[in-house]
Amino acid sequence: MTALDTGTEDLRAEIDDGVAVITMNRPARRNAFSHAMVSALGAVLAQVESDDAVGCVVLTGAGGAFCAGGDVKSMAAAPAGDHEADAGPSLDARIHRQRLNQRATSGRLWSMPKPTIAAIGGPAAGAGLSLALACDLRYSVPGAVLTTAFAKVAFAGDYGGTWFLTRLVGSSKAKELYYFSERLSAEDAQRLGIVNAVFPPADFEREVMDRARRLAHGPSIAYRYMKENLNRAVSGELGECMDLEVTHHVHTGLTQDHREAAQAFTDKREPRFHGR
Repeated sequence: MTALDTGTEDLRAEIDDGVAVITMNRPARRNAFSHAMVSALGAVLAQVESDDAVGCVVLTGAGGAFCAGGDVKSMAAAPAGDHEADAGPSLDARIHRQRLNQRATSGRLWSMPKPTIAAIGGPAAGAGLSLALACDLRYSVPGAVLTTAFAKVAFAGDYGGTWFLTRLVGSSKAKELYYFSERLSAEDAQRLGIVNAVFPPADFEREVMDRARRLAHGPSIAYRYMKENLNRAVSGELGECMDLEVTHHVHTGLTQDHREAAQAFTDKREPRFHGR
């Protein structure tokens, strides 16, 4: 296991048998965002995306919570002037800075050419839920509560949650979940297709890491192009998506991993992939 230097106690990261485990670490605030946390998250995701030793990324939270999103207590405690356009960076600069951060975090979880997993060990709310929705797969413990939360604090929503949720549950249900900020149990979220599976707390970490290691040791080139195909299918035109599938399919058929898998099938054994 290799620990990564995130530059802040608010975020922990390590590489364990090909899996980058990134832990949001502000348990006293249910891992609500801090500037240090979200900045470090963007930097760490960029690092593991280009690290050949990493085949899968798991995002989780410390202390029995996933992430509460924005730190509302800090917002409420801030002097009124902090919200005025003439305090600190301009409105345009603040918008641009957050656009960059969103692309570096939830945007990268969605687009990086490696499988990403949200391990939801407790509440996921607001932008914290958005981060989970940005991942390819979501696993939860029973009793975890998921909520968009934004309407409760008169925010429109950020970190891509409206886009991700609409594509998971459809426009009408996503609007209902945003407008009313309903609290979903993990089991309800699974029925809606938001959560892939719910595991008992005693088995949760093992179940998630078993799947993450399976992905980390799988055919990484195939996963890279498979994920691109699936992401483009969300909003792409059929003909263009089918053409891209052909290109990727033929390309992966020329890899050593494909030849190894075909031989392993013939030999009736498990293939050993090397990402080549």
